[in-house]
Amino acid sequence: MFAMELVETAWPAATHALHTLASVTAAEPPSEGNINTEGIVGFFASNIAPILLAVLGVIFIGRASKGEVSKVLTSSAIALLGLAFIAGAATLFFVGESLINLIFE
Repeated sequence: MFAMELVETAWPAATHALHTLASVTAAEPPSEGNINTEGIVGFFASNIAPILLAVLGVIFIGRASKGEVSKVLTSSAIALLGLAFIAGAATLFFVGESLINLIFE
């Protein structure tokens, strides 16, 4: 039950970070002759990452139903820390970009 509460708590923050990343990467049009890496990152952020998080949640629920609650709590804490680091990195990326634009304008 605790794992479900952790996942429910972290899910809005994770989806917000992923949607922000997807909207920023989709804002620029692709240039001619180059691979659209922003589009690829946006695709992974908007489509693949939520599916992987759902699979992770199903695995946690399955392990909890077998009585491995301590392993589920440990895995959930590690997953939440990973999501926090990813959200922090995205936040620092955008804050750093705005600071650079502020300094060099």
